[in-house]
Amino acid sequence: MVVQRNTWQRERVREALADARGFVSAQSLHATLRDENTGIGLATVYRALAGLTAQGEADSLQSPEGESLYRACASPGHHHHLICRSCGLTVEIEASDVEQWARRTAATHGFSEAEHVVDIFGLCSPCARARASERDAG
Repeated sequence: MVVQRNTWQRERVREALADARGFVSAQSLHATLRDENTGIGLATVYRALAGLTAQGEADSLQSPEGESLYRACASPGHHHHLICRSCGLTVEIEASDVEQWARRTAATHGFSEAEHVVDIFGLCSPCARARASERDAG
């Protein structure tokens, strides 16, 4: 693993990521930093996010649309997420059933050292209630 210098730009990206609610795109994070007149470029944001992810300080996933999203990591080690498609609320979850299934499935097909990524996208309770209210009103 390559250790990146801890520059003020990288530290500011780390802080902005920690302040963000749920997962955010690099472009969204860059827009926030641009609005604060930090002078931090998009390429710097991408490099900082890649470094934070590699060092386990940030989670990264692909949205259902294929966009890379990032979040300050609250749990060390392997974990999974429930993510609201509407507001971005993210809950870190333990999924021992998924872990067992992944190991069994890999072994059944002759694979070892299997890795997996499982993130569940849906609507949190407040967003589901709001959507139901909108349907009922319409």
